[in-house]
Amino acid sequence: MKIPIVFLGTSQAIPTAKRNHIAMLLHYKNETMLVDCGEGAQRQFRKAKINPCKLTRLLITHFHGDHVLGLPGLFQTLALNSYNKTLQVYGPRGTLRFIDLMKRLFIPRGNLKIEVKEVSGKFLETQDFYLEAFPLKHGAPCNAYAFVEKDKRKLDKKKLQELKLPSSPLLKKLQEGKDIEHDGKKIKANSVSYVEKGKRISFILDTALCENCFKAAEKADLLIAEATYTEEDKELAEEHRHLTARQAAEIAKKSQAKKLVLTHISQRYDGREKIILDEARKVFPKTEIAEDFDKIEI
Repeated sequence: MKIPIVFLGTSQAIPTAKRNHIAMLLHYKNETMLVDCGEGAQRQFRKAKINPCKLTRLLITHFHGDHVLGLPGLFQTLALNSYNKTLQVYGPRGTLRFIDLMKRLFIPRGNLKIEVKEVSGKFLETQDFYLEAFPLKHGAPCNAYAFVEKDKRKLDKKKLQELKLPSSPLLKKLQEGKDIEHDGKKIKANSVSYVEKGKRISFILDTALCENCFKAAEKADLLIAEATYTEEDKELAEEHRHLTARQAAEIAKKSQAKKLVLTHISQRYDGREKIILDEARKVFPKTEIAEDFDKIEI
């Protein structure tokens, strides 16, 4: 099963004509998760032809303006459009206070149900996936996130046909990894099934290089990371606690990620993003730079 990610915004603190403030959508089955909500995000929903009322979860990395100034408008839009779910909101320390303030200031009409949790470590687990948060080093409490799809056991239809196994509760047992008996013969689950490895998608935004960057990115099928600066501006990156393109690539390489997508691009590189891409690809060749409205399927 392919997991699509849509980039609604890819800029750093100051947007450009081509790049809106940061926001990303991850779709999985009946889940639509928004990672950060920069200014103008609800208009980006419109331009991407995505209904914001499909949102189920919101993952906030931190409360710097370019990551959350889209929240008041999004909340108001959901309230005025009779959003009928409870929006699950997750973030670092301080999230409860910030979300409560935004609700009181910007939802004067309509009723919007929001459940807020301040998270670290594994904080959500369903039958199909779990979510993890990793505290980072920035100028405010900040989290990286990992979406981890669970491994699934799949039945080999050809082998089932060869054994003439009927459609019955026996198949469910095999899919659960349990051996069965059929027509007096023992059938081992491993002989008619295989395990499909789940996918891991990691989000690392706004941080100085730290150990949790590598933990969040560990063996990710897709690593989405900030590349706010290049190495020639490394002093600025250190001062503002951001990653360079090279550092993002080093995280991907050391963590054995399969693919790296760079985002959160500073306006100083507008029109010359290739220097960011070239710097990262010298370390980690399987690197791309996201543009607004790009859609990647993993």
